[in-house]
Amino acid sequence: MPRITQEQKKLNREKIVRAASEGFKLHGIDGIGLEDLMKAAGMTHGGFYNHFSSKEDLALEVYRQGFADSLGALAAIRKAHPRSARAAVNDMVDAYVTATHRDHPESGCPSAALAADAGRHGPPAQAEYRQGLDGYLSAITEMVLDRARQAGTEPTAAEAREQAVALFTQMVGALVISRAVAEADPTLSDEVLTANRRQLKQK
Repeated sequence: MPRITQEQKKLNREKIVRAASEGFKLHGIDGIGLEDLMKAAGMTHGGFYNHFSSKEDLALEVYRQGFADSLGALAAIRKAHPRSARAAVNDMVDAYVTATHRDHPESGCPSAALAADAGRHGPPAQAEYRQGLDGYLSAITEMVLDRARQAGTEPTAAEAREQAVALFTQMVGALVISRAVAEADPTLSDEVLTANRRQLKQK
């Protein structure tokens, strides 16, 4: 039987992480088993332990990669608006607090889709979530400072950080609540998104 090359092993690992990212965001870490995840990745259950020591180990990698992808998207938004931090903040809100993001958690940010799981899965999961959250808060703090300076004001670093914390957690909360009622009351779900988008862009 031919040996798997390092390149193929890397590709297989990426398939597992991709399948787990979609599965965990849709169903929660405890809501889907390894057998189903490996089937979604196109591999057998037995091959899982060639790549990860446990489901928890896999979940930590999902957090790492998920936040890295989201922060990369945020960096692209900032790059697209080099002369207007306000436009960058508004673009971030418009990209995050949307019906598309609400309806497709499997391809969205782990900050909303996996927040409750981080709370349930103890210090390692919370540490990964915290690292991703810190990345968001640092970037948004810089955006808030730039927006203020471009408007002719100069908040302290602490004031900008406070605004960033409030802004991002409101974005996440809006998405979580809109998902919580999306099927029972689609109109209310849309209202939550619309109201928060409008309020966040007025800040």
